Amino acid sequence: MNLIDGVKTAELKVSSETKELSAFVKDKSKSLVDRLESFEDIINIEVGDTSMTRAKSLEREFDIRQLYVKYEGDNPSGTQKDRIAFAQVYDALRRGFDTISLATCGNYGVAVALAADLAGLECIIAIPSSYHTERIKEMESLSANIMRLDGSYEDVVTKVSEMAVENEWYDANPGGANTPLQIASYAQIATEIVDDLGDAPEYCAVPVSNGTLLAGIYRGFASLYKRGKTSKIPKMIAASSTHKNPIIQSFKKGLDHCQDLQPEKVKETKYNEPLINWHSFDGDEALYALNQSNGEAFNISDKKMRDMSTLLLKKEGLRILPASTAGLIALLELDEKMNFEPNRFVAVLTAKK
Repeated sequence: MNLIDGVKTAELKVSSETKELSAFVKDKSKSLVDRLESFEDIINIEVGDTSMTRAKSLEREFDIRQLYVKYEGDNPSGTQKDRIAFAQVYDALRRGFDTISLATCGNYGVAVALAADLAGLECIIAIPSSYHTERIKEMESLSANIMRLDGSYEDVVTKVSEMAVENEWYDANPGGANTPLQIASYAQIATEIVDDLGDAPEYCAVPVSNGTLLAGIYRGFASLYKRGKTSKIPKMIAASSTHKNPIIQSFKKGLDHCQDLQPEKVKETKYNEPLINWHSFDGDEALYALNQSNGEAFNISDKKMRDMSTLLLKKEGLRILPASTAGLIALLELDEKMNFEPNRFVAVLTAKK
């Protein structure tokens, strides 16, 4: 199997101010409080506050009004994964760990490797032996130690989590005790959307894999609504590769829990890999978000994702990873079906190409 996953970044760059702060964070002669404060400054400089623009060319193309795209490719490693990676490294630093570990198929590994390098932590990354990702070179350039383990992504997550316990490493894998921290990190996306729009949109569309991103954005909107900061909670739209994601399939079956798929029926391609799995670690949280918001779920084909990636470059000048367009495609398909009344609609684009 020879798969190419993730964004193509020749060099990971951070600001000169971040490099100075990183040197302070790595200096163990300084107090932990001061080092943590400096790492918080790094997060504030590098992560989040990503751009959101009105996609007027797409509005004309698809006859929809006030369509906005939230572009997570602005983060330093080119994906939304930086938000949770930097939060996990901060937590590891705060708790006195010297080593952070995780399983990845590409993007999350680069994000954690970057954050760990800036914090002076050793980073151990396990990749399923059947996967090939161009981003390994970036991980290695950031001094990460790469392991190849047999099994599916889900199997490798389990193995690395067990190794983390045995070796007293910080376990940065999805699910379990990390879910609240990762959901809180992704909730900031909702705050940024509301800051830009002045209120919550009618719909918010998100690509899903493990479900953490969608669950976090929903929780962010729900918190803002409860505090009187918005007039509503958006209806959430989840989208993933056709018949290859348990969140989508469970929602379509009307289940209140996320039911695993049969592993042998989940096949990767170079377009769908960031979206698929047979077990979604935060699937129940994502299903909750869909049900509570009266949301929708869509299966999206490789061809549609590939075509939308091309169209976004042509119409909006955005280089977007095909899998990242799944939520946008679903939003436009729902509009075609329902003929939305004038309102505001947001699609989260999770990674640059």
